Amino acid sequence: MSHPDPNGPADLTPIQVGEVWENPVTGERATILELPYLNDAGRAVAELTARVGARVVGEHRHPALVERFTALEGELMVKRDGHTSILRAGETAVVEAGLWHDWWNASDRDAVVRVEVTPGERFAHMIETLYGLARLGHTNAKGMPHPLQLALFAREFSDVIEFRTPPAAVQRAFFAALTPIAQRRGYRATYPQLSRSVLAPRL
Repeated sequence: MSHPDPNGPADLTPIQVGEVWENPVTGERATILELPYLNDAGRAVAELTARVGARVVGEHRHPALVERFTALEGELMVKRDGHTSILRAGETAVVEAGLWHDWWNASDRDAVVRVEVTPGERFAHMIETLYGLARLGHTNAKGMPHPLQLALFAREFSDVIEFRTPPAAVQRAFFAALTPIAQRRGYRATYPQLSRSVLAPRL
């Protein structure tokens, strides 16, 4: 099967502060510090460890949320609106809504970064899905889902994330063509096993 079981049992384990979400493909390891439904701002906060060679899945932007990165240890390369800089311990980079950005760890040691996302509830479900697909072996070597999976994922989370390449018009046409094929083959935008953010009880 090239995708998770769309009728698999839902994971209803409540999400708790302190638990770790990991993407073994991209080298990201996030420890949850704050849940978005437990603060008035709707903010999600995590301590992200970017292992040596780690890189987020691709250059992207968030249409309606703000990301704030504060380096705690090591160095992180951050590209914002075409400009690349090194984020060192104690420094902060803010990515406003709609700004193209990318990041990776090009150093010889792990980087630890506090990441704040506002609002973070939909973002958390998107990350849970993407990390889960990688963990279950349903992404390529860069952490990107299969094109059929990506067609549904990208449409479902278009309010949360947009990838820079290919151009938006090409993506829309490509995903529109692939969507009915993906659905016939059992793909879903996300899966009950990867949806604790929306299905699990909130403690």
